[in-house]
Amino acid sequence: MSTEMMIEEASLEMVETAVQQHKQYFKSGVTKPIQYRKELLEKFSSVIKNYESEIIDALKKDLNKSEMETYATEIGILLEEIRFVLKHIDEWAEPKKVKTAKTHIGSKAYSVPEPYGVTLIIAPWNYPIQLALAPVIGAIAAGNTAIIKPSELTPVTSALLAQMINTHFDPKQLFVIEGGVETTQHLLKQPFDYIFFTGSVPVGKVVMEAASKQLIPVTLELGGKSPCIVDETADIPLSAKRVAFGKVTNAGQTCIAPDYLFIHKSRKDEFITEFKKTVIEFYGTEPLKSEKYGRIVNKRHFDRLAGYLEDGEVLLGGNVDEANLKIEPTLMKPRDFSVSVMQDEIFGPVFPVIEYEDLEEVIEFVTERPKPLALYLFTSNPVTEERINTSISYGGGCVNDTLMHIVTPYLPFGGVGESGIGNYHGESSFATFSHYKSILKQTTKFDLSFRYPSGKFGMQIIKKLLK
Repeated sequence: MSTEMMIEEASLEMVETAVQQHKQYFKSGVTKPIQYRKELLEKFSSVIKNYESEIIDALKKDLNKSEMETYATEIGILLEEIRFVLKHIDEWAEPKKVKTAKTHIGSKAYSVPEPYGVTLIIAPWNYPIQLALAPVIGAIAAGNTAIIKPSELTPVTSALLAQMINTHFDPKQLFVIEGGVETTQHLLKQPFDYIFFTGSVPVGKVVMEAASKQLIPVTLELGGKSPCIVDETADIPLSAKRVAFGKVTNAGQTCIAPDYLFIHKSRKDEFITEFKKTVIEFYGTEPLKSEKYGRIVNKRHFDRLAGYLEDGEVLLGGNVDEANLKIEPTLMKPRDFSVSVMQDEIFGPVFPVIEYEDLEEVIEFVTERPKPLALYLFTSNPVTEERINTSISYGGGCVNDTLMHIVTPYLPFGGVGESGIGNYHGESSFATFSHYKSILKQTTKFDLSFRYPSGKFGMQIIKKLLK
């Protein structure tokens, strides 16, 4: 268990000064040249590589993450994102010539991506390196500056982020401000040009409300209850392994983790057996003692998760280690749909299992609730696949896998409805942090007089062109 650390709140004066410095720096135009952005991204990559051992150590202390899990879900994904952005940034940043309408004969039209300006990135605690720095990659690529607010719930990592950024980059370009709720409140009062928030739905509403008072555009990467469906045609051993991977990575503290499972009645017992085999394969017969298995971030979240174990019948696991804030990978049958484990976003290794026979009941259950951030379907039936994907609105997901849609830079990642607003990764990150300015360059070689009030036959011509 990590040592409890108190992070000092940043003063309002300090926050205001940082934002004003960023405003002046951006106004100077230094962030706009593409070469400058590339050099900054390359330096960003080097800093991450140079701090690899410190990142692994910090995440071990804060979340008991294994070295492999830290590299795969935090470090590696960032390095790949930077590599991808560097490869494509020239193309993305080019003004795009677009067609002109027949009413605009002789003109040329362009869409020009330009940076918003000074951005605020508020990061969560569950993937405290990746989710703090992945948006920064997009902000830099688009030519913005960024102020980063890491989570106080992972204090060792928060301090490391401040060291990584504040000692290696111009503080007027990239700057980490540590603190808790009070610091966040100070930040949300500032005249940022864009806010990127990753976290819970309730806090997302607070961020959006604050942004609305200044009409600041936002991206909200939130969460919710992401369903997993395993039908009667699925490869159960493989499905159980991939579902377990999605559920127990980071001890279930993943915004896109499968939150609850619908399993076809005919395959339920086999699935539970295979899930158990997978847990043993991953963490041995005593997961609570495994150094590869993560811990819950703090006592409050541990108590909340442990409380869910009272909401039904435990089918597998269920043991806890309060001293080390660990909870076994647990399958449970909820008492009914009104219990807390079926109402709250779980964000932990407790996994409600619901058997079904009619797929339409599953669709009705999911669509009656807020739109989920992710959905996972395991099937070999293309009809089922089409039925689910055309009937249910969700942020993104996988067929016959979990989590992996977030890893590819070719797919935008984001939510819909209560699970989020906007998306990022790859070109989507560049687009998120860019305003696309529309420019029409009109010819001076001739003038279409019919558009003017004095133009002859103007009404007839306009009607013909705009019918």
